[in-house]
Amino acid sequence: METEFWQSANEEDLLAAAAIIKKGGLVAFPTETVYGLGANGLSGEAVAGIFAAKGRPSDNPLILHIADQSMLDQLVERVPPAAEKLMRAFWPGPLTLVLEKSSAVPDAVTAGLPTVAVRMPDHAVARRLIELSGLPLAAPSANLSGRPSPTAARAVKEDLDGRIHGIIDGGSTDVGLESTVVDCTQELPAILRPGGITYEQLAAVLGKLAQPGPEEKGAPKAPGMKYRHYAPRAPLYLLEAMPDEAELAVGLKRLLAQGKKAGMIVQSNLRGNLPAGVLPFTWDKEEELARFLYSWLRECDRQGAEVIFVQKIKSSGLGEAIMNRLVKAAEGKQEVCAADVAELLK
Repeated sequence: METEFWQSANEEDLLAAAAIIKKGGLVAFPTETVYGLGANGLSGEAVAGIFAAKGRPSDNPLILHIADQSMLDQLVERVPPAAEKLMRAFWPGPLTLVLEKSSAVPDAVTAGLPTVAVRMPDHAVARRLIELSGLPLAAPSANLSGRPSPTAARAVKEDLDGRIHGIIDGGSTDVGLESTVVDCTQELPAILRPGGITYEQLAAVLGKLAQPGPEEKGAPKAPGMKYRHYAPRAPLYLLEAMPDEAELAVGLKRLLAQGKKAGMIVQSNLRGNLPAGVLPFTWDKEEELARFLYSWLRECDRQGAEVIFVQKIKSSGLGEAIMNRLVKAAEGKQEVCAADVAELLK
């Protein structure tokens, strides 16, 4: 399959991309969170193409993306008052709502569940593509399943060139992490996946949210709740939140002396203690870490890192979403103290 690459994201490009979607094809497009891989969300056959292109498990449901609230009517049975409040506060934006689905939504989208996840992206290119298609777009992240989500068209091309019909280059994404997913089918809404809209922001609108239960063993209600996610090729370890800077420098020098290449994603105050030879990526604010995390993980892979260390942060506010992604990317590996970084690859 030849993949078309649209670099300008102008009206002509979007019309061409929309025509492909109408014919049942797959087009990657930018949103404010990450790039999505879009297909006709009302066609089970088109949606099956998403799973095939990504290598995505079929029991992992997809999110339907809409351009305006009128598109919601054909997708859901009802909109509870709590969902209406959240729409008014956060749509368009990085918030996905899980609602009772209508018969128009194929089981392929929902993994056979009676619920469907819907959001309205806050990105002009995404919404215009949906408008021109005249369809809700089923769109998970536009990457191979398990890899870090793409925050630039280059990353989409790395994973999916030759596997999909088109890629729209809309520049780098702003949020950098996937949307927050909230289950609105129960009396008290619950966060199924933390994201760009924080618990504190949601609670300010709703007053109270239910505590999420354990991750489901069957089909999950939302993406990101099951399976390996967000992982670079190199093993990723979580570095303690407050590492001893001198011990960290010594440990990294020992690692380098073994001929190993390490990527480091840490707060900027630690940069001066990182020896020459490591791949340093530093941040001052959590928003920077969220925006660039996936691109930094991919850059570590591009530059041949054999191990990646990411400094832990507090799991509150936006940090909850960041740590959610990092824990899944680390695949259960233990937290590492500064003194032990040189021992991991022996």
